[in-house]
Amino acid sequence: MEETLFSSQVKRPLADRLRPQSLSEVVGQENVIGENAPLGRMIASGKISSFVLWGPPGCGKTTIARLIAENTNLYFEQISAVFSGVADLKRVFQYAQDRRANQGQGTLLFVDEIHRFNKSQQDGFLPYVENGTIILVGATTENPSFELNAALLSRCQVFVLNRLNVDDFEALLQRAESETGIKLPIDDEARAFIKELADGDGRYMLNLAESIYAYAKPNEIFDKETIINIVRSRAPVYDKGRDGHYNLISAVHKSLRGSDVDAALYWVARMLEGGEDTKYLLRRLTRFAVEDVSLADPNAVTQAIACWQTYERIGSPEGDLAIMQLVAYLATAPKSAGVYKAMHKARELARRTGSVMPPKHILNAPTKMMSELGYGEGYQYDQDLEDGFSGQNYFPEEVGRRKLYEPVDRGFEREIKKRIEYFDNLRREKNKKK
Repeated sequence: MEETLFSSQVKRPLADRLRPQSLSEVVGQENVIGENAPLGRMIASGKISSFVLWGPPGCGKTTIARLIAENTNLYFEQISAVFSGVADLKRVFQYAQDRRANQGQGTLLFVDEIHRFNKSQQDGFLPYVENGTIILVGATTENPSFELNAALLSRCQVFVLNRLNVDDFEALLQRAESETGIKLPIDDEARAFIKELADGDGRYMLNLAESIYAYAKPNEIFDKETIINIVRSRAPVYDKGRDGHYNLISAVHKSLRGSDVDAALYWVARMLEGGEDTKYLLRRLTRFAVEDVSLADPNAVTQAIACWQTYERIGSPEGDLAIMQLVAYLATAPKSAGVYKAMHKARELARRTGSVMPPKHILNAPTKMMSELGYGEGYQYDQDLEDGFSGQNYFPEEVGRRKLYEPVDRGFEREIKKRIEYFDNLRREKNKKK
């Protein structure tokens, strides 16, 4: 058997061997655990209250909770919401009560993936948090405001942890090299590449470094292509049904609205690489065409429908190009929320004015009685007039004329704005003659 740089006899994984032994060794989270940061101040005071750590995978949530327990003489109890049920929680609560009664020691209960507990299970924590039986530290990769009960959130502070960046990864790699006594056998391009590949996850980075050590022969240096062959590919951290999904579609909308074609293409690519439902993506892009582009470019919705039909006919991966073409079109199209705003104004006016009747002159009179009541009396057929415009009032008399649609001076709406101004001026002139 060929010798490798990293002995397979080592039982403890590299990530475990490099687990920080003090809070000062935790990388990338100074904004939360630093000396003057909120959680750092709480730890320094020795008065720990329940809190939730919200952050991406591999950013140090479990490590931080364990170190806080050690620094405050609290018993560290860890469970996962994925594998635990009501019976497990009852056991933990009972042990915590006995421990406090018999040994005078408090319990820090670390609940990984706490958002996986349902609402009633989350309610089960409340009495034990309130009476001090446990200090609850929840860890979640999802937005707590969406996933946790309001009652539980009101009893816990929320601390947001950062995804690790390039500098943080370099610090981890240097620690790995110090621990093993061997420089990681990769060139500079491959070193930069694995930092990108880790996608903010420190644990993944160290596991990947361990694999590189194990695969490399003496004096062998891996390049980027070799690393790609080792890891093949890593799916982006993206949960189609949760927070990441909504964050990315928001990024798509804002980039399109800001006419940043490159950013819009990037975020859509992120969604496609993450396995997003293309029907959802196409629906949102079509909505953008009518909501944010609208009549500034009336062709936008036509492009959206054509893209949708193209994708349905040829599928992926060829149809992905149609999606990207639509994204580029929408990002570079002129934008207007004129019709969108007019819709809300019109509906608000409709709600406030109730069931007032249209003016009689624009009502049909199919019966003699309706004619006698004045229905249709005085109506002018615009196309019969010399300029094709009567200037009559079409709003209810109790409401009067209202300005609802205000086109912007961009794209095709510039032309629409001129038409509206023309009709407004013509209406005023005709009304003066009456």
